[in-house]
This record gives sequence, C-alpha cells and structure tokens, in this order.
Amino acid sequence: MSKQATLNNVRLARNGLSRRDFLSVAAAAATVTIVPRTVLGGPGHVSPSDRVNIGSIGVGGQGVEDMIEFLANPSAQVVAVCDVRRVCDYSQFYYKGIKGRDPAQQLVNETYASQKKVAKYDGCASYVEFHELLEHAGLDAVHIATPDHLHAVPAMAAIRRGKHVYCQKPLTHTVRESRELANATREHGVVTQMGHQLHATDKLKRLVEMIQSGAIGHVREIHCWAGASNGGLQRPEDMPPVPDGFDWDRWIGPAPYRPYHSAYAPFTWRNWRDFGTGTLGDFGCHIMDPAMWAVGLPTTMSIEASSSRFNDESYALANIVKYRFTPPGSTKPISLTWYDGGLKPFRPAELEPGRELPRSGGMYVGDEGIIVAAHGGDANLIPESKMQNYQAPEPFLPRGETHYEEWVHACRGGPAPLSNFDYAGPLTEMVLLGNIAIQTQKQLEWDSEAFQITNDADSNTLLHREYREGWSL
Repeated sequence: MSKQATLNNVRLARNGLSRRDFLSVAAAAATVTIVPRTVLGGPGHVSPSDRVNIGSIGVGGQGVEDMIEFLANPSAQVVAVCDVRRVCDYSQFYYKGIKGRDPAQQLVNETYASQKKVAKYDGCASYVEFHELLEHAGLDAVHIATPDHLHAVPAMAAIRRGKHVYCQKPLTHTVRESRELANATREHGVVTQMGHQLHATDKLKRLVEMIQSGAIGHVREIHCWAGASNGGLQRPEDMPPVPDGFDWDRWIGPAPYRPYHSAYAPFTWRNWRDFGTGTLGDFGCHIMDPAMWAVGLPTTMSIEASSSRFNDESYALANIVKYRFTPPGSTKPISLTWYDGGLKPFRPAELEPGRELPRSGGMYVGDEGIIVAAHGGDANLIPESKMQNYQAPEPFLPRGETHYEEWVHACRGGPAPLSNFDYAGPLTEMVLLGNIAIQTQKQLEWDSEAFQITNDADSNTLLHREYREGWSL
C-alpha cells in the first residue's frame, strides 16, 4: 500500500470517532490495513533498533495530523503521547474528530496493531506532564504541537536532554524564546525542524528558485497577506467549570493565570496575547517563508505597523506591518509589507482584468517583473503572457522528502532539515517583531546581533515576558 493510502486510512480512522464511541478506536482503526516494509523485511526494511522513537507533546488538531505522518513513516516509531486533555471534541472545528491523549494513544496502538497484523499492540505510553514523557525509556525525539505559549518550555527541556525536536510554527511565543532555542540547538547538537510543512513542497521551492535565478531581476518590494483574522475579543466574565479530564493549570503553563473558559481553549487561544501570536504569528511563518528564504534573513531592519483597534487582551482584527532591510550580500534595500484581516496590497497594473489576487499569498516586485503566488499554490509571472514565455531554471533546491521525512532522516544521520532552528529561529523573530510593532504603534529599529530594539528601550521589554512561578526556560 502506498504512503498516501496509509495516511488516508489513518485519517479515516481518526475522523470517524465521535464523543460516544471514541473509546472504540479499535473498530475504526481496523480499516487501516497497512503492512509496511518494516514488517515484511526486504529492501528498505528498517530494523526496530534503527527507528527514531518519537514522543508527541500536544495531540490536539495539528498534533494528530503530525503524528499520522510519523505513524506512516517506517523509519519512525511513536512511543508516547502527552496532552493535558484526556479527551477533547473537535467535531465543530477545522480538524474534526475526537482528540486528546486517550484517543491519540489508542490510535497509535491500533495503527501499529494493524500494521503488524496482531490482535493487540500496547507499546504507546500516555502522559499528562511533558517532563515525564521526556524520561520515557529509549526516547530519541519529540514532536511539539501545543498552543504557542507552550512551545518553548518543552522544546528547551527536550534539547537539554539531547532529544531531537520537531516544533510547530511559530517556533515560540516570544522573540527571546526563539533566540534561546536556536542557541541551545547548536550547543547540544540536536536535530530540529519547525513545522511549516509547505517549506518542503516543490511549489514553494520553485518560487524560491524563480526569485534566486533572476526571473524578476532585483527584488524591490515583497507583499505578503493572509485572509484570516485572529483577534478583537474581550475577556469573558463568567467562570464555567473546567471540563473533566482537563488539567487547566498545566495548560496555562508559563502564562499569567486566569480561570478556565471555552473562549481560550481548545480552539480560540490564538486570538489571545497570553496564549497565541495572532494572525501574523499564525500565517507569517508560512507566507513570509519563501520571501525570506529567497532573499535572505537580515541582521538589521526597521519595522512599523498600522492596525485596527485592539486591546491588551487580544489582537487587532486587521494589520499592516512594513519591514525595511537590506538583504545579506546586497547593497539594495527591500521592503516587505504584511497584511491580514482581509487587507491586501493594491492591485498591480500587470494583473489582467478579471483576474484577482489570491485570498492569501505573496507578490514579489522586481526591476524586471512581478511574481504572484497563492499561499500553497503555484508561482506565476504576471501578466500570463510573460509566464507563457518563461523558461524555468533547472531545480537546484533538494527534492523528494516531506517536511516530516526530512526531520526523521536527519535524526537518523541524514542532512540537516531545511527549516532547522538556525533558519526557523530568525524567521520567527522577524514575525514576532511585527507583533511588537503593532502593539507599540512605533517605528522600531532592530539589531539582531545585539538582540536589541535600538531606538526605543521600552519596547525591548516586549521581547520576552516573565513566566508564572514554577515555570522557566
């Protein structure tokens, strides 16, 4: 069976669950008839001692999506799951199905039972506390898909124990956390990857190759936008009971304590400053990624922002952030402008009548042309007549592995993943500095080497925050 068929079967098993029958994962997972080479032996067989033993921290929506990729990889073995929620109903949310540590543990066990053609498999452990997972015997690596405010602490704890780390985007909740994780990665020599999966796709790499091969000459302007909006909320006043099986204190983690409310978890935490990073944090590491990969991450920049109204609790519904910098190795400045909440750049004259800019994406303006690329879509020169006459360069960026496969391969001694923390850390810093510009409504001057906003001392206090007692990086 193909890997895609494997993934489809596991997803069907996951999404077929309901609140009533989530404990009957066995029945759903029985549809997974995967017999990989790890069972059959022969060419491509990976012995159990050579597999990367992975613990999954945070098995909600994206966490389960990530975990499914590892379940289908013959070079990986999911040995433990961890979540502060025993079970959580995602049926009304994007990811659907039932999540949490119990369903995730059962999904792992039933998937491996099906792969091994055995009646029962119980090799996956379950934890509420991530420190306990990190002590699991034989653990090689962790995958982290918690809310943003809980990324850095378990990631750092894993790195200091010599465990490889795959962490969802944005890498961290604060700028300083990103810098500290990148530094720790180099110190401890572990393999890292930030989870923005499009980074490994052919479409994104073709966009980078077009820009770097001179398809539009010198890039003067970059425009990146997301149609989504995360913000505009007020703190609720009522205090409903914490759902059964939900360790709310651990979910709050290093953030300032507040009573439980469904307005925060499990779905809308991204809207709140204490827990998420807003639309820019959500989509910036995706949509600004090809831009910064193509031109290079600068060491100094100026950043300013304009936004709709916001409060101390939640993010603005719509934002514009402008970054100005000179890319490494160049003497010519570039501007990158970010838009969200339905805002977009002005329509370029080169775009034909009847053709619209995508809902989310990027536009790259150079001395010799313009490229438009939808988020996750193909990159095209405009107008269409120019694209029809374009000769693409021979691919020069590596191909052939997914984002997840890159990381597992690297954990087994292969080349470093393309979005390791040396790249993902500075990219996340740039994204999160945009949030500081929005919050202060000031033009800020950033010096990366000094790790300092040089023209406004007060803004430097926003590079990090004080953790709640009992939590530390």
